[in-house]
Amino acid sequence: MKTAVITGGTSGIGRAAAELFASKGWRVIACSRKAEEHTEGLISYVKADVTDTASLERLFASVDRIDCLIHCAGFGIAGSCEMVGLEAAKAQMETNYFGVLSVNSCALPLMRRQGFGNIIITGSIAGRIAIPFQSHYSSSKFALEAYSETLRNELRPFGIGVCIVEPGDAKTGFTGARRTSEPEGSPYSDDMKKAVATMERDEQNGYGPEKVAKVIWKVANKKHPPVRKAVGLKYKLLMFAKRLLPDRLASFIIRRMYL
Repeated sequence: MKTAVITGGTSGIGRAAAELFASKGWRVIACSRKAEEHTEGLISYVKADVTDTASLERLFASVDRIDCLIHCAGFGIAGSCEMVGLEAAKAQMETNYFGVLSVNSCALPLMRRQGFGNIIITGSIAGRIAIPFQSHYSSSKFALEAYSETLRNELRPFGIGVCIVEPGDAKTGFTGARRTSEPEGSPYSDDMKKAVATMERDEQNGYGPEKVAKVIWKVANKKHPPVRKAVGLKYKLLMFAKRLLPDRLASFIIRRMYL
């Protein structure tokens, strides 16, 4: 039986992916730091935190096969570049970026030994287009773009594929869980509130997590997955346009969209 290990597997895109893979007959290990450990059909929910190496080591000590490792754990911080505190920025990177590295450090020895499998990293369109007042979230996703490209080339000799999937605005619990880190009286407050309101509106009017899960499913079953995969025609066109537009014009368009 094929096995998928999914971080952030109890909510949003991670949960949608877990349910989809199980419906296709895969054994699924869905982990998160808030998981209540139990089994539902082919899904085993396991408590593990991507920022806690000990919990990850316990998790992977019980895994004997990984056909697809899917990284969905993450959260967002909203606030200005200047005013978001360093500790908050570090926490953002600790989960969204270093969390992926920590999971891979535990999973890759097994995947190299078995000589097959795919790794799918949930990135974001914000990892290709920096969004005002989400600089630290965008930075974490930009970092994953570079990491996934490098990881792909390094793991190719071991028969392991790597792809970064890039959702756009999706209607999930991510919106409600976003942390705002902007002090009262900040000179950026008005613009930040406007930008965040635009983000929240777009997310709540976006597609559901099931759409992203279907893209992840298709990538997981490819022998040679693509380098990256944007989710949704609108975002594919947006990525194409960004490659063609001068940087100054692209920056102007983003400013008009959010500010």
